[in-house]
Amino acid sequence: MKDSLLLGLGRYMIPIPRMIWERIMKSEGRKSRDGLSFMSEDHHRVRDFTVLELPRTGRPLPPEAIAEALDLPVPRVVLILEELEKHLTFVFRGDQRVVTWVYPVTVDETPHHARFSTGEEVYSP
Repeated sequence: MKDSLLLGLGRYMIPIPRMIWERIMKSEGRKSRDGLSFMSEDHHRVRDFTVLELPRTGRPLPPEAIAEALDLPVPRVVLILEELEKHLTFVFRGDQRVVTWVYPVTVDETPHHARFSTGEEVYSP
């Protein structure tokens, strides 16, 4: 079966015809795109900043530090973080409401490590 995708189930490999897996991929692509439609430019700025800053500092990021770096009001940053977390998109904040995890990095200890070409090392969820 040329152009099939092999799906492993236990010890068995089941071929999935191209017509079926292409339809699934298109559907999942639409879901992903629709799932991010709530994000404004500021949402992207906050997410991008935190994903770069967590590995650089190696410490949790309080909303005040994010707001200052991005020249945004603290209440706006808090709202954005709440929305990103609510949508299960990219961000997790601990009990102290600071950002400890932003996909694909975390300052929380995990068995997974990420090392960047810049020399920064961080844990990965």
